[in-house]
Amino acid sequence: MAVQGGAPAAQPRKFSLPVDSEHKSTKFNIFSVAAPHMRTFHLSWISFCACFVSSFAAAPLLPVIRDNLNLTDTDIGNAGIASVSGAVFARIMMGSACDLVGPRLASASLILITSPAVYLTSIASSPASFFLVRFFTGFSLATFVSTQFWMSSMFSSTVVGTANGVAGGWGNLGGGATQLIMPYVFAIIEHIGATKFTAWRIAFFIPAIFQTLSAFAVLMLGEDTPDGNFGELQKTGEKAKDKFSTVVYNGAKNYRGWILALTYGYCFGVELTIDNIIANYFYDRFNLNLHTAGIIAASFGLANLFSRPYGGILSDVVAKRYGMRGRLWALWLVQTLGGVFCVILGLVQSLSVSIAIMIIFSLFVQAACGLTFGVVPFISRRSLGVISGMTGAGGNVGSVLTQLIFFRGSRYSKEKGISLMGVMIIGCTLPIVLIYFPQWGSMLTGPASSKIASEEEYYLSEWTPEEKAKGYHLAALKFADNSRTERGKSLSKGTADAASAAASPHV
Repeated sequence: MAVQGGAPAAQPRKFSLPVDSEHKSTKFNIFSVAAPHMRTFHLSWISFCACFVSSFAAAPLLPVIRDNLNLTDTDIGNAGIASVSGAVFARIMMGSACDLVGPRLASASLILITSPAVYLTSIASSPASFFLVRFFTGFSLATFVSTQFWMSSMFSSTVVGTANGVAGGWGNLGGGATQLIMPYVFAIIEHIGATKFTAWRIAFFIPAIFQTLSAFAVLMLGEDTPDGNFGELQKTGEKAKDKFSTVVYNGAKNYRGWILALTYGYCFGVELTIDNIIANYFYDRFNLNLHTAGIIAASFGLANLFSRPYGGILSDVVAKRYGMRGRLWALWLVQTLGGVFCVILGLVQSLSVSIAIMIIFSLFVQAACGLTFGVVPFISRRSLGVISGMTGAGGNVGSVLTQLIFFRGSRYSKEKGISLMGVMIIGCTLPIVLIYFPQWGSMLTGPASSKIASEEEYYLSEWTPEEKAKGYHLAALKFADNSRTERGKSLSKGTADAASAAASPHV
C-alpha cells in the first residue's frame, strides 16, 4: 500500500460497472445488484413502490369502505384529493433534504414517519378519520423525489433517463399492483371468516408492513453517492456542506424547473388521478363487480412496468442524435398524444373499447413521466434535489386541481371529467416550447449564437467566485464536462468543424 506523509493512501473504490469521472455508472443493467449503483436502483424503486401501494390501497376497496363509513361522493372525492395533496409540500421539502443530507436518510425517515398512518387506516371510523389517514399516508409519495435524485446521482448523462424512467415506473407499479393485491387480500381474509367490514381493515396491515420493512432496507443497505454517504464525505472534506436557503433560492429562480412542474402536473398528476378514480369508474359505469373492476384498473398502473421506463429510454435514445432538443421534442409529442387519448377515453361507451383506449392512454401518459425526468437532471447541478422536488410536487398539484375541478361531487360525470382532463393535458404541455438552454437551444431554436455556449458557463454560474475559490464547484465542473453529450451529433459536429476552421491557416 502506498504511503503518503506516514499515513496509508486511500485506495480508489473499484466498481462492477464502467463509470465516468464522477463515478456515475455509464451502463444500466437491471439484472445486477452490484453496489452501489444497481443496489441503489433496486432499493429506490422497491421502497417507492411500497409507498405507492400504501397510498392507493384504499382505492380498489372503496365500494366496501364507502358502505362501512357511509361515505358520500364528496367524501370519496375529498379523500382522493387528500391522498395526493399531502405530498405537495413533502416533495418540495424532500428535494431540499436530498441536497443537504442525502437521499438515503431523507427517504428512510419519511417512509418511517408516514407508516403509522397506514396502520391507523384499519381503525378509521368516520369520513373525517378516513380523510386524515389518507392525507398523512400520501406524504410518503415524496419518496419519488429521493428515487429520482438517487438515480441522477448514480448514473451518467447517457443513461440517466433510462435509470430514472425504470426506477420511477417500477415504483409506480404499486398503483396498479394494489388494485390487484388489496381485493385478493380482502377476499382471503373474508373467506377465513371475517365480516367484510372487518376484512378491509385487517387488509391494511399488508401494505403497512411492506412500507416499514422497505425503510429499514434503505437505511441499512443504501448509499447516497458512488463514493459514499453525505455525512462521511462531508467529514473528510470531499463534499462541502451547502446552505438550505442558497440551494432553495438557486433552484427556485430557474424557470425551467417551474415549466416542468406544470407539465408534470398533467402526466404524473393525471396518473395519480386515474389511480384514484378508475376502479370506481368501471364499477359504477359498467356495473362490474369489485374484483373485475380492480383487474381492469390494475392494467392502467401495471403498464408502468414498461411504459415509463420506455419514456426514459426514448429520452436517452433521441438525445444521442439530437441532444437536449430531442428530449424536449419527444416529451412534448408523447404527452400531447396522451392528452388526445384521454379525451377519447371519456367519449367511448363500450366496455371493451374503453379498456383498450385506457391502456393506450396509459402508455403515453406514463412514458411522458419518464421523458420528463430525462430532462430534469440537466436543469441544475447544485439544486438537483430542489428541481426534482418542484417537478414532483407539480405532479401532485396537478392531481389535486384536476380532482377538485372534475371529480369532486356531481358537477361533471366521470366520463366528461376524463375528457376535459385530456384537454388540460394538451394545453398544459405547450409551455415545453419555452424551455431554453443557452448551450443546447430549445425545441424551436438552436444555441444563443454561432459560437456554441459552454456547459461549464451554465453550471458554474450557480457558484459565487468565493465558493469557486474554495473549490466547491469542482463536482459541477465534472458534470458539465459529462453533459456535453446533450449537444447531439449535429451540434457536436458543428463545434468540431468550428474548432477545425479556427485551427486552419487558410481563410
